[in-house]
Amino acid sequence: MSALFSGPTVAEALARPHNAFSGLRLVLALMVVLSHAFSVVSGNPLDESLTRATGFSLGEHAVNGFFAVSGFLVTMSYDRRGWRDYVIARSLRILPGLVAAVLLVGLGLGAALTRLPLADYLASPELWRFVRGTLLSFKSNTSLPGLFEANPYRSPLGTVWTLKYETICYVGVLAAGLVGLLRRRWAVPALTLALALALAGLEAARPDMPKGTETALRLPLIFAAGACLYLWRDRVRLGPWPLLGLAAAIWLQGHAPGRTLLFLSESYAAIWLAFLPVLSQPALDPPADLSYGVYLYGWPIQQSLHALFPSASALALLTPALLLALLVAALSWYGIEKPALRLKARALGRRTLGTIEPAAP
Repeated sequence: MSALFSGPTVAEALARPHNAFSGLRLVLALMVVLSHAFSVVSGNPLDESLTRATGFSLGEHAVNGFFAVSGFLVTMSYDRRGWRDYVIARSLRILPGLVAAVLLVGLGLGAALTRLPLADYLASPELWRFVRGTLLSFKSNTSLPGLFEANPYRSPLGTVWTLKYETICYVGVLAAGLVGLLRRRWAVPALTLALALALAGLEAARPDMPKGTETALRLPLIFAAGACLYLWRDRVRLGPWPLLGLAAAIWLQGHAPGRTLLFLSESYAAIWLAFLPVLSQPALDPPADLSYGVYLYGWPIQQSLHALFPSASALALLTPALLLALLVAALSWYGIEKPALRLKARALGRRTLGTIEPAAP
């Protein structure tokens, strides 16, 4: 039993030359694509067996992992950079890829697959509502004129909704840093505890709470838990004990506070996996950070494949969806995201910061 708690501290793991954050993020993004293979075709998230077993789809579990990793790395980014560099870094990591995806999907994919004449499509107010709504408020339920009308879902960028919560968490880190709360070690754990108690209390009082309410607490809770693991890096030890918490959470599914325990266990497990020596090998480190592109483009690619081949099964469309998502993500990385990171380096005076760059979920 002692082996469960006798691993290195997070600070000791951070001092190693290699980690698995990049590979883990890519796996999480591919998990989202795998999860959506079923709902895109059927329109029913319950078609995925993991949803029945745990109450959440594989994609939702992957998003949980993204937010834990993001909480850890983004807090580290602020701690190492200060607020000016932090704002520049976060903006240039998220916005260029998102703007490119919105314009490519709206003006490229939509124009190619719409049933409307091109002139009517481009003149439609619905197109420009999609562009404005996605860029300004991260709306993922907006549609494009004449596109995906026979699909169970019409939204062409169905995953961008998480960027709203990611941005809120980014602003939270900035605000906490500016008022000095990140230097007070009790502050972020107190916030995490408050979010956990609020969610557990709602679980007990309203087991059928609206999904939106739960999400508004779940994602900030997981992000804050990841931030705690960084801020307490010299005290927290890494070991496989969260697997016990995950097992208990699944067993308690449907009983308060099962979901809260699940989220906290997943937060720790994501960071533990990122520092696991067997995964932290240079040979396993992806040569390009494709996670953001896979996450953004997986959904429109799957929507397009289903629209073009409506009789094909979810499994039949999965392999081409994964391959196309990786291909488009590579184009996004080398054509948009990596050049933006070079621009960031120039904006920050080409300083070597030693910070692992997080990509948004």
